Amino acid sequence: DLKAGGRRTGHKSSMRVVKTKNPYNRLLIKLYKFLSRRTDSKFCATVLKRLHMSKVNQPPIGLNRLAKYMTNKDGKTAVIVGKVTDDVRMLECPKMSVCALGFTESARKRIEAAGGECLTFDQ
Repeated sequence: DLKAGGRRTGHKSSMRVVKTKNPYNRLLIKLYKFLSRRTDSKFCATVLKRLHMSKVNQPPIGLNRLAKYMTNKDGKTAVIVGKVTDDVRMLECPKMSVCALGFTESARKRIEAAGGECLTFDQ
């Protein structure tokens, strides 16, 4: 312990074991583990890393912040490993394509009413 400066040495990362009990998340992790192994896509590896994160590290994102990130990105799809929530302070929702783990009902309605689309990871 003294040589390691208080850090644990020789232990493996917790990313190797799926801790979630959610069957949907477990299937997504299995799918993206396969995809990141078979392809050299950094995107699949990043999504897999985010899916392995704890619930605390998958915070929800509001429509206001999402709209700010998606300005001048027509034809692109925003990928969020977390939930998309509605923001009542935003008066108009722009048209955008969003892929996320989940949506609140009001956020889904506002995105689809603006002509955008709401996707989940298995679509």
